Formats: sequence, structure tokens, C-alpha cells
Amino acid sequence: MRIDKWLWVARFFKTRALAAKACDLGRIETNSLTAKASRDIRVGDMLRIKSEGGEFTVEVLGLSELRGPAAAAQALYRETDLSRETRIRLAEERKLMLQAEGGRETKPSKRDRRDIDRLRRR
Repeated sequence: MRIDKWLWVARFFKTRALAAKACDLGRIETNSLTAKASRDIRVGDMLRIKSEGGEFTVEVLGLSELRGPAAAAQALYRETDLSRETRIRLAEERKLMLQAEGGRETKPSKRDRRDIDRLRRR
């Protein structure tokens, strides 16, 4: 089975075209080698996938020609423990960074805008 099709079936990418593009950009590695979209994938292969959702290291457990529900897609692979821990840690760090910035959640009031204008004039 082609790797771009498997990535789409396993729901790492929304479309097969996005999966093929990720392969072309070198964001997919199979057994420590950069994978082309047409590369065949087999059960037992180790994949390293860089996508918007994070960086995954997974072992291929099954192949499927049809894209099914998410539960069926998750049965096609097993993510390594190290990969899962790293993704969770990075997500927590991003949350902490957002909290530390203390950005406004609402737009400035009229009074706030006047204060901003006063600061900019100086």
C-alpha cells in the first residue's frame, strides 16, 4: 500500500493530496529514511510523521484500503510511549506560554483605547 494513502486512511491528514505533499517536503520518514508518496508501506514499519497535530512516531499494525471512522483508523497504528509523552509535554508548554503572556481576551474598551493613543503620541 502507498504511504500517502495509508496516512490519509489512518487520519493523519485530511486529504491524500496533503499526505503526498508532506512526503514531498520530507516530513515523513519510514524506518529512518525520507519517504516518497509512492513508497510501499508494510506492517511493522516505523514511521515518523510531522504534521500540524505534532510529531508522531508510530508502528504500522495494519493496512486498509478504505477510510473509515476514527476508531478504525487508530487500530492501524500504535504510537510509541516516548512520542506520546513528548507531544503531551509540548502541549502543556504551549498552554503555559499562553497563560504567561496574559493577553487580552476582549477588545480594548474606549478608555483603554484612549490610554493606548496617549502612549503612542509620546
